Amino acid sequence: MINAVLVFNNSGQPRLTKFYTQLDTSVQQRLISEIFTLVSNRPASACNFLPLPPLLAPGPSTSSSSEPTHHSDTPTSITYRHYATLYFILISTSTESPLALLDLIQVFVESLDRLFSNVCELDLIFNFEAMHACLAEMVVGGVVVETRVQEIVKGVRESGRGSVRGKEQSMGSVGGVGRGMWAGR
Repeated sequence: MINAVLVFNNSGQPRLTKFYTQLDTSVQQRLISEIFTLVSNRPASACNFLPLPPLLAPGPSTSSSSEPTHHSDTPTSITYRHYATLYFILISTSTESPLALLDLIQVFVESLDRLFSNVCELDLIFNFEAMHACLAEMVVGGVVVETRVQEIVKGVRESGRGSVRGKEQSMGSVGGVGRGMWAGR
């Protein structure tokens, strides 16, 4: 199960935080800070898999030895990928394949790239609804339901959730009168 999906920029500012398990806001904030620190300090040649920081990692069990030490839905690992100025991070249980999670990150990025035609961080800032809609087409309640890029993009566009504004609409036109969101103001 996927417990959380996080997207940060290189400065540590969250661009997407989606938790599929209930956590207090203070724990979420500390977790976000710890995970960004762990991921951003790793060299580019390092592995894209990490154990979960002690904040959420299962503690030692005081129960008898016949009982399992943690449940299969307890988050245990971090899988991440760094693209240009953004970190895409998944927190998951031990039942999820790390390689499948790397592929899921790739599908998410490709879907965003098709929605925005050459996606950049500003697209995600100004069109955060489309980013959330894209993720909702892929993952429901922490379970992956779709991995085909064409179907994800089609679902976001057909549902009308998170309508995507073009770069010229978000930023205004370059030469002369602005035609974007500031036009007429």
